[in-house]
Amino acid sequence: MGIDKREYQQRREQLMTKIGNGTAIFRSAPMAVMHNDVEYVYRQDSDFYYLTGFNEPEAVAVFAPHHEEHRYILFVQPKDPKKETWTGYRCGVDAAKEIYGADEAYPIAELDEKLPQYLLNADRIYYCLGRDKNFNNVIISHWQRLMARYQKQGTVPLAIEDTRPVTFPMRLHKSPAEIAMMRKATEISAKAHNRAFEFARPGVYEYQVQAEIEHTFRLEGGIGPAYPSIVASSANACILHYIENDRAMQDNELLLIDAGCSYGYYNGDITRTFPVGGKFTAEQKTLYELVLEAQLKAIAEVQPGKPYNEFHDMAVCVLVQGLIDLGLLKGDLEEIIQEEKYKPFYMHRTGHWLGLDVHDVGVYMHNQESWQILQPGHILTVEPGIYISPYIQPAEGQPEIPDRWKGIGIRIEDDLLVTETGHDILTAAVPKSVGDMEK
Repeated sequence: MGIDKREYQQRREQLMTKIGNGTAIFRSAPMAVMHNDVEYVYRQDSDFYYLTGFNEPEAVAVFAPHHEEHRYILFVQPKDPKKETWTGYRCGVDAAKEIYGADEAYPIAELDEKLPQYLLNADRIYYCLGRDKNFNNVIISHWQRLMARYQKQGTVPLAIEDTRPVTFPMRLHKSPAEIAMMRKATEISAKAHNRAFEFARPGVYEYQVQAEIEHTFRLEGGIGPAYPSIVASSANACILHYIENDRAMQDNELLLIDAGCSYGYYNGDITRTFPVGGKFTAEQKTLYELVLEAQLKAIAEVQPGKPYNEFHDMAVCVLVQGLIDLGLLKGDLEEIIQEEKYKPFYMHRTGHWLGLDVHDVGVYMHNQESWQILQPGHILTVEPGIYISPYIQPAEGQPEIPDRWKGIGIRIEDDLLVTETGHDILTAAVPKSVGDMEK
């Protein structure tokens, strides 16, 4: 299972059609250092990988549709048996053409020498000024040298334009091959969550549950976690990105697990919350039923042709009305929502795009006015929650929270594919009903 070479080629052709007479430049992700001279496992930049499938650092991809001979050019690390003994095999210059379909390939050390010929006849340079300041300066320097010749030539790239408005819409719409990869990532993620549910019990540490989850990811062929696994018991669940995972779980507590597997760079993202000892307390059950109702009604709003914000608005409406009914909020429903007085209980959006990145690319709103319209091939999460921290500070004019509610954090998250007729819940293999969550 994977992305076929022909699909990478189609993506590159689509990119070059979009940039017209421009030249696009993409830089590989840098190596990240864990400590001293020990590096993390390498993870390629998502845009770079999306267009090339190339998974090595110190590389540059150039797309020059106007060039007579070379439209797709790779600059890569050359073969070096001595270094490869320590750090692993490299593709090398020759194989970059053979395996990855480049029209031409050069050693990365020749970038400054070779790049100008691919910029010379371009009307603009497409490049994302990212976190690599040194490489930013390389591109700007080349552009400035070309601009110095503008008076004599009159045909140099007159602007540097960001690549993201070009690549984001491409990546937002998932191809059948990408959907297959996402199905595998979510299938493995689901198995890991189901294993965690079986394993968790009073006295077990959060990190032991984490170990079972991440063992399943690798056992089933995944790269590993798509993001740091959140295994949060009791009040830890009120910390949205809690990752310490070092507490022993107790009876009468909830355990919130937010974890997903990365498979071939495509990611799952699932959250489930369940009672450690097998039974909800009355307060836990009441809030869980409210979050589940909000999620189910939000999921029903995920339909092709609907604006992106509607499933979030539905979730907020259900949660706020529920909190009013419980006496945890007071006042008019619409006023509370408009003034965001619910935010001490629910402070995040109800979902995000999902794909090569966990918080995947793609705009949510156009021109700060119109929301993105959901279309077949979009993949997103739906994840409402309620968090009543022990230290919660109600909004002005809102009631104080009785102690029996404090320390309860609940989130339920699924991954959805928008289809021609509705949606497909990719993570449906993980149960979430009240009955299923109790042992």
